[in-house]
Amino acid sequence: MTLVLRVDPEAPEDMVIAQAAKVILDGGLVAFPTETVYGLGANALDERAVEGIFRAKERPAYDPLIVHLADARALDLVASHVPETALLLADAFWPGPLTLVLPRHPRIPLQVTAGGETVAVRVPAHRVARALIRAADVPIAAPSANRFGRISPTCADHVLADLEGRIELLLDGGCTMVGLESTVLSLVDEVPSILRPGGISREALSGILGEVVLAPSTVPDETRLVSPGTASKHYAPRARVILYRGEQLQVLKAMRRDALDLLAAGEKVGLLLAEEDVQEMGELPVILQDMGSLASMAEIAQHLYSALRTLDGAGVTIILARDVGTEGLGLAIRDRLTRAASGHVIEVS
Repeated sequence: MTLVLRVDPEAPEDMVIAQAAKVILDGGLVAFPTETVYGLGANALDERAVEGIFRAKERPAYDPLIVHLADARALDLVASHVPETALLLADAFWPGPLTLVLPRHPRIPLQVTAGGETVAVRVPAHRVARALIRAADVPIAAPSANRFGRISPTCADHVLADLEGRIELLLDGGCTMVGLESTVLSLVDEVPSILRPGGISREALSGILGEVVLAPSTVPDETRLVSPGTASKHYAPRARVILYRGEQLQVLKAMRRDALDLLAAGEKVGLLLAEEDVQEMGELPVILQDMGSLASMAEIAQHLYSALRTLDGAGVTIILARDVGTEGLGLAIRDRLTRAASGHVIEVS
């Protein structure tokens, strides 16, 4: 059984945090809230503890982990070289949903980095997460607290649905605020590159750095990943997902047509829509799930994973999802839905 401890997300209780920190220092696994999603943490300096993360998640060894720090002053513990650019970005965005890829310090086990010589590192903007790191006084390696490839958890119940009995402790700090994982930015080349879009937009990074490139979105299966969360199929529900891109009315028309065909073929269909779309589809005999308003990409990001879990819980066999564009957090939302669909994307002209 996994021990679940409630913790105040604004003022984490010292005794609760101390109990979780002891699990970390004893080589165990603790799931805890961050501002993005729940993480599954272990002592990043303990090879056996890190291996426990991979076992609990059934995560392949080629997918690296993110190391979490309490503040930027600890960067020298995990990176062999910290460029001025990293300090500039840390000052602008940390604590927050930005992960930096830097040269690995030899004290970081290769299990953390999937055998590579770079390490992904960030400072989370959640009081519980930072309190746990400070109390343990070690860097904490933490991917999302779910089975590998499945929908990331934004509430404690999501963690239990995937990892009950596989981990020692879960800190329940309520639901997360950002709802999508951090942006992963590599600083190892001359031009910074976004390896995974996330909670910090490309526009915000460009405002600090100038040129920022977007790395190719996929790599061959079972190839070492430079960044977590970049497998071709990831963030996926049990149901099959199809993503529709294009002009809103044309997309909705295509989704309606295909939904009717799939219903006739015996599928149980779910539609993942923006709030503004629901009236257009209301009379269809499908499961409708609103993920938020197009006026707020932050709202859609926050609700995306819980919306996918709701459709899965309704027993749909196929989910037709609409794209929301690439402005701001839209780029990260598109990335997650594209991977959930395993690249099955319909471009509607």
